[in-house]
Amino acid sequence: MNPEQIATLVRAARDARRKAYAPYSQFKVGAAVWTADGTIITGCNVENVSYGLSHCAERVAIHKAVSMGKRRLLAIAVVAEGEEPPTPCGACRQVMAEFGIGTVIMATPRGKKVVTKPLRELLPEPFLFLPREGKARGGRRGRAQGQRG
Repeated sequence: MNPEQIATLVRAARDARRKAYAPYSQFKVGAAVWTADGTIITGCNVENVSYGLSHCAERVAIHKAVSMGKRRLLAIAVVAEGEEPPTPCGACRQVMAEFGIGTVIMATPRGKKVVTKPLRELLPEPFLFLPREGKARGGRRGRAQGQRG
């Protein structure tokens, strides 16, 4: 991604962060996904008093994209307050791998710190798809459907 595309995706994630529902942690997160056709789809974290029912911004954006018929996802930006840019949790990283996201952009709200990494650096050995025989594959050799790298 070029610098202009990165800045556009970070701005979209920053704007999505404003809609976060985080009454328990007060930790608001926004995410924006860049699809293969150039569409940007956003999401924010949505908490629940029963924490296990909460949703991360990254998964909200990805699931929203999928529900809109977008299956080829190229990059995601994540924005949250803090000294350093936020890193996605393990569950979000696995969902990113499922849909082939290759680039993860992490930024602070004002964009003073922006870190861009390939997903394979954040999740070097994702759990891989189940083939039709129903046996799981994993390890270094296989890839999730659509995953680049």
